[in-house]
Amino acid sequence: MLKEFKEFALKGNVLDLAIGVIIGGAFGKIITSLVNDIIMPLVGLLVGKVDFSNLFIPLGRGSFITIEEAKLAGVATFNYGLFINNVIDFLIIAFSIFLVIKQLNRLTRKRKEEKAIEETPLTKKCGFCYSEIHKEATRCPHCTSIIE
Repeated sequence: MLKEFKEFALKGNVLDLAIGVIIGGAFGKIITSLVNDIIMPLVGLLVGKVDFSNLFIPLGRGSFITIEEAKLAGVATFNYGLFINNVIDFLIIAFSIFLVIKQLNRLTRKRKEEKAIEETPLTKKCGFCYSEIHKEATRCPHCTSIIE
């Protein structure tokens, strides 16, 4: 059983997946910091110095300035500002992944086109004498037949 687990854990796909998850987690932290520390303060400034992370509606009695105050008082809150932050965070991550995949597809497509050009034969066979001639030839140099 240990041998089977070792074979499974050391397969290329499992290692690739593990590396992808680790890098994805680190990338997520970077994007979250970008959203919370750079983009959201700018958006808040543009819409009148609003801090989205503190936009909430208390679902109980009392008046609270921050979500933390409401939580300390034991009052449930409707945190629509945090939801807005998370939606913007998701959109930025999705857009970043879109850009990365778009570039990878472009590079892959370019490589396939280059490979297709390399694999395109430069010669063809004469239909009359079957000798190899250049693909753009209009007359066979061996039998002088006109090639269409």
